[in-house]
Amino acid sequence: MDVDATLIREEVIDLLGDAAGAGERIAAITARAMRGELDFSQSLRARVRLLRGLPVSVFDDVFARVHVTPGALDLIATLHTHGWRVGVVSGGFHEIVDRLADHLGLDHWIANRLEVSHGALTGGVLGDIVTKETKREALERWMREDGLEPGQSVAVGDGANDIPMIRQAALGIAFCAKPVVREHADHSITTPDLMQVMTLLS
Repeated sequence: MDVDATLIREEVIDLLGDAAGAGERIAAITARAMRGELDFSQSLRARVRLLRGLPVSVFDDVFARVHVTPGALDLIATLHTHGWRVGVVSGGFHEIVDRLADHLGLDHWIANRLEVSHGALTGGVLGDIVTKETKREALERWMREDGLEPGQSVAVGDGANDIPMIRQAALGIAFCAKPVVREHADHSITTPDLMQVMTLLS
């Protein structure tokens, strides 16, 4: 599943933007990217440039402001009880997603990594950007690694960059999603409760 506005309620890049004093500018770019109006990679680099100079201690502050979506812990625990594997692929950042993965007991996770120099963000991103195709490819790779058949996959997301993985999965779920995402999903959940995913699996 996706992370920002799916597994958690917030968009981490927006919280970082608040800390950098560029919250409104970053939130506006985020909203356009999630509606599919902007190329995600270009929009992410533009937003990250506005974070230059933030101390790495900002991740402690941001993580403290993150709220796990209602039902997420119960969903993950229930899936694990039934032998499912749970992975997240995020256009957000390892500096937060790693902590979420540890806290929630995730099996797989991928995110972007911010460049740091002398204890502060440089405004750059290390390595390749996590794109919509990265999300689809991660779903396929994790299925192979876990020995799953094509019909044994579920994808959950809210933004335009989640569409390829939602379409690739045997069951694609739009979660409190943008209209363009709902058009491509098999099912749509409109209330912020991830345990509703279980009603579609039973």
